[in-house]
Amino acid sequence: MIRKRTGNARKRTRAFIYDINSNVCYNQRCDVFHDERSVLIMIPDKESMLVEFKSDRKCLSDNDLVETIVGFSNAKGGSLYLGVEDSGEPTGIHANHRNYEMIVPMIANKTVPPVSVRADLMTERGHDIIVIEIPKSTSIISTSSGKTLKRVIRQDGTPETVPFFQYQFGSRLADLNRMDYSAEPLLNSTIDDLDPAETQRMRKLIRTFREEGYLLDLTDEELFKALRLTTEIEGRTYATVTGLLLIGREERIKALLPTASASFQVLEGTSVRINENVQKPILSTFEMFESYLKPWNPEREMDYGLLRFPIPAFDHSAFREALVNAFIHRDYTMLMPTRIQIDDDGMSITSPGGFVEGVSQDNLLTVEPHGRNPALSDALKRIGLAERTGRGIDRIFEGSILFGRPLPDYSESTSTYVRVFITKAKPDLGFVKMLADVRNREGKDLPIVSLMILSALRAERRCDIHRLARLSMHSESRCKSAVERLVESGLVEAVGSSRTRSYILSSKVYREGRKSIEYVRQSGIDSIKNPELVLKLAKEQGGIHREDVCRLLSISRPQAYRLLKSLTTQGLLVLSGHGRGAVYVSSRK
Repeated sequence: MIRKRTGNARKRTRAFIYDINSNVCYNQRCDVFHDERSVLIMIPDKESMLVEFKSDRKCLSDNDLVETIVGFSNAKGGSLYLGVEDSGEPTGIHANHRNYEMIVPMIANKTVPPVSVRADLMTERGHDIIVIEIPKSTSIISTSSGKTLKRVIRQDGTPETVPFFQYQFGSRLADLNRMDYSAEPLLNSTIDDLDPAETQRMRKLIRTFREEGYLLDLTDEELFKALRLTTEIEGRTYATVTGLLLIGREERIKALLPTASASFQVLEGTSVRINENVQKPILSTFEMFESYLKPWNPEREMDYGLLRFPIPAFDHSAFREALVNAFIHRDYTMLMPTRIQIDDDGMSITSPGGFVEGVSQDNLLTVEPHGRNPALSDALKRIGLAERTGRGIDRIFEGSILFGRPLPDYSESTSTYVRVFITKAKPDLGFVKMLADVRNREGKDLPIVSLMILSALRAERRCDIHRLARLSMHSESRCKSAVERLVESGLVEAVGSSRTRSYILSSKVYREGRKSIEYVRQSGIDSIKNPELVLKLAKEQGGIHREDVCRLLSISRPQAYRLLKSLTTQGLLVLSGHGRGAVYVSSRK
């Protein structure tokens, strides 16, 4: 809830911070002045993943308070408002909590490892409330009595604190990059659980992609160790999670890694054409799903000079990278399959486990590459199946952009799974030919930031630099540098002056798509529309000032002056008066 305080109201706030290293509680006091220009954020409107209200009418017990703190720490952190009802109504803190500075060391003493929180005393509607800021932990936190909890969201969207079980710890630590589950040994396994036929499949891939050809000279046992498919503990060799996932025997995968399943579905309307569920090693599953895709990935041909080349419904390279990402980054502790589904609208690929720490759908193209299963990722890169640079996500987006289609959509992803949807759409042939010309002329593909800018302009028609930066998922400085290079290369045209500068695709793109009318509409709309609007306003109100033009067209005073001067020179307006009193009168009767 945001409240505006008027007048010069003095408010004393106090904050206590507990230093777990020195076992000292620091008392920080400050005066806060609120006037007509200040806005103070107090109590939020409702509870959420990051906000909890706790009533203190009956004196909230220390155990209940600590358990809630632990739940926050094992999730995303957040703020606890003590002395506030579930409805958001402040009712104040109990007398036992007046000495609220003791809450901070109490929480540190009753959590393992100690959680360092910040406590602030605030007054709202005449009631004192305590706001406790809880940091997100980079380890597993429990109460001193041994309870481990975490904060989650129910199906109705409300938060709750639930038990955090030991089998879930690996997933949490993997999300925080504190543990590599895929490198863990399976203590009930042996080297015999690895399938010789799958080993030969792996060697064939290494031979095909030639990423690290020297691996072919190694014996099977040496190859397994080099790729971390096996590990040795006290003289005994065990298969790792990565080893069993890549080349394990099917029956042993079902016994030791029952969560490692995958499904491929094809729907036509309400009819199910394919519904295959498997628990096979990844290399075998990958080849199987590639073969399943072929009949449902029709191609159309496009003429390019004397050549004809095919345009598939789904770009094959993008599909491979999306499928590899789904296997690499999934949470193998979750009982949920990696799922590929094709329907009338497009293809979705779902991977169990949300985005790892630091990754979101808004920074996919710029965040530093890191995953949930480093050992598995490394093995697939060395075999040649995965992108070695870790930028396979670029190829997923490139697969849609190169054919002038909508971008891959990650908006349906949740904290439980990541889902990418690739739309089944007709290609924009004029756009495709433009990119093909660039590739032939320069001998290389455009960088992903340039492709994202071109895709945004194709979809939005006209964008300023701020809009382009947001749509391309890159910073404004990098976006501005890229768009200016595109202007210099003739792929993009700038429209307007520096303050109102926007960008459109070049005339060549519109000509290739036989859309010359659309190009004229985008490029010439201001030069045609603005004078007419000015003349109409001048006629309607009997005269027009420079400020009127600025407000009408959202342009600067110099731009308004040049436009009025041009209309005056053409005899369409007549200047009357000088300086601030100057008014332009329509010469039309």
